[in-house]
Amino acid sequence: MSHSAPPRRLHLNVNAWLQGFAISARRLPTSDPLAFANLQHYVKIAQIAEAGKFDAFFLADSVSADGLAVAPVTALEPTVVLAAIAALTTHIGLIATASTSYNEPYNIARRFATLDLASGGRAGWNVVTSADPGSARAFGLPGVPEHGARYRRADEFTQVVKGLWNSWEDGAFVGDRVQGRFVDTTRLHPVQHEGEFFQVAGPLALPRSAQGQPVLVQAGGSGDGRALAARHAEAVFSLSQSLAESAAYARDLRQAAEAQGRGPDAIRVFPGLGVFLGGTEAEARRRHAELIELVPLDQALARLAGRLAVPPERLKLDELLPADLPVPPDGSQTFATAILARSHREGLTVRQILRERVGGGGHREIVGTPEQVADDIERWFRAGAADGFNLMPGVLPEGLQEFVDEVVPLLQRRGLFRTDYEGRTLREHLGLPHPGGPSSHRPDQG
Repeated sequence: MSHSAPPRRLHLNVNAWLQGFAISARRLPTSDPLAFANLQHYVKIAQIAEAGKFDAFFLADSVSADGLAVAPVTALEPTVVLAAIAALTTHIGLIATASTSYNEPYNIARRFATLDLASGGRAGWNVVTSADPGSARAFGLPGVPEHGARYRRADEFTQVVKGLWNSWEDGAFVGDRVQGRFVDTTRLHPVQHEGEFFQVAGPLALPRSAQGQPVLVQAGGSGDGRALAARHAEAVFSLSQSLAESAAYARDLRQAAEAQGRGPDAIRVFPGLGVFLGGTEAEARRRHAELIELVPLDQALARLAGRLAVPPERLKLDELLPADLPVPPDGSQTFATAILARSHREGLTVRQILRERVGGGGHREIVGTPEQVADDIERWFRAGAADGFNLMPGVLPEGLQEFVDEVVPLLQRRGLFRTDYEGRTLREHLGLPHPGGPSSHRPDQG
């Protein structure tokens, strides 16, 4: 008797980006100017997402204070925020960004293993290399390290962190009161690493969590970023403007992962999606237009120029982006590539790019009714262009509440999205296996 495979299920994460994906969200009368540094703001977003049965709550990060004169920045350290959220939620996954350029492997391994234990197995680490000059200056560097070097360091860094997480077998903790044995040290596997960037010795001081170890997430879209994801990532936050582009990205990434000896189902792909809802399409477009009008043109131009690593005066508002504009060699290649490709493909002037990209980045935006948003999500999901989405509501927390109230029920009625959690760990939410750990390689097990 044959058993058919269970149906694919859509996954949804919320990207809790400050006061919302729209860079002008902070200027709305309902917005709290201090929300970017208010723990309760993030707790509320996480609780709304959990009520909507989202897979995970995600926090981006940067240590740069550039731009504070006109806009908020990522002020609070993400894992501290997520530790507080862990105590005030029960199921939702907790994913934080931490840079491999400005940390050490043992600190990151310990920090995320702690969050994983504290949350009952709900943690995930978003591996980034940090491409902004402000972060480099904050850590005493004259500039951003060269792109290839950043990714070589990230690869080695991630290998070491995985080794530390795997330095305990699942059964290493004994806690035997009668015999007095606490840990079976024969089941500890100290890391003895000497590489180009790091020398690390010894096991981690923490046992494994309910999900074995935190989920590894990655967000780079450059060649080096994709190679890093193929080797290590279990979920990828991608940037795609079209269904065909996203489907090709997912296919290529999975093929690269298979070439690394990983299974075809080893990675979940989550394109970023900015969402602007309204009861009617006209209302949604009016709301979107109001957010656009609240973005000062000089700020929007400076933001775009920063993405492209050029002086703002090089960009002429009513002209196309310069045809000879290169992708920045050492900056955020993913966003720059997406912006340049779309501008050249669709003949958009700089002013048009600024007006339609209220989020200020290269992520796709959808403006419409709950039904239109649900239709769009279903179309991408069924076409294999996405396993789910890294949702970026235009305004937080109101935009997320609208999505949970109005779009999630539509997705549930269509049989695409869960009506309740079926597990407790992030791996269970994402349908990822419990990692085997070092026990599968013990000599006495053959």
